[in-house]
Amino acid sequence: MPVFPTATLPLAIDRLNASFFKPFLGALANMDAAHTIRDAVARVSSLRAIALNNPGLAASIATVKRFQAERFTRTYADILTAGPYQGAARFFVDELYSDRDYTLRDAQFSRIAGALQTFFPKNVVATAVALAELHALTEEIDQEMGQAWDMHDEQSELARYVAAWQKVGRPEDRHQQLAKVLAVGAELDRLTRMPGLRLTLRMMRRPAQAAGLSSLQGFLESGFDTFAKMSGRGSDARTFLNLIQTRETALMTALFSGDVDAVSVQIP
Repeated sequence: MPVFPTATLPLAIDRLNASFFKPFLGALANMDAAHTIRDAVARVSSLRAIALNNPGLAASIATVKRFQAERFTRTYADILTAGPYQGAARFFVDELYSDRDYTLRDAQFSRIAGALQTFFPKNVVATAVALAELHALTEEIDQEMGQAWDMHDEQSELARYVAAWQKVGRPEDRHQQLAKVLAVGAELDRLTRMPGLRLTLRMMRRPAQAAGLSSLQGFLESGFDTFAKMSGRGSDARTFLNLIQTRETALMTALFSGDVDAVSVQIP
């Protein structure tokens, strides 16, 4: 097989039969996805190991996660209790903003990394990658928040959270974190418009369970059904995601200002 310089590879593929290269290019993409997922899970595992060896830090991280989950519930109380976006908001609370222990799902992420095409359609790979990256970044920031939390134990919980946020900083990572949350939602919405994918997910239940991937399977089915139901009722997922972006951006702006009163307006 001839070897082409990198710069001329696209032209070479055009000149030869592109379908010949397609399996190799697809395998390369899966290798990248597998590497990204494994790297993200390894980062989370490393951070958890640090917390396990420091009970005080572990307790502070748990408090931060609880505060953030409760904050999300208060910020979106209007759509969590009623309306066309109730299911989507609940999915975000349970799967993206929760203080639940995701150790089992992380382990399944690591296990699936090398067999993306075997167990799941290629269309869900982007969702799995985005979720793994989001989880790793969130865990990293939450650990820093936990470390900063202990420095302000004389303040109210809200003031303490604002002070910890100010101490950690990382505005670019905070905005990237929000972008990844929105990306997961957008990918799930995109999947609902792919013909036959829901049937494929349903058919995968037993194989996924047999392979020890039931937690990840449950996340995918729940996300798919949530966004499909929202679209079926004539609601636009983009409107819901824009609402998340608007409220979370306003909250971040208040948090970075350090004004506790401004933050309290964003957290009813």
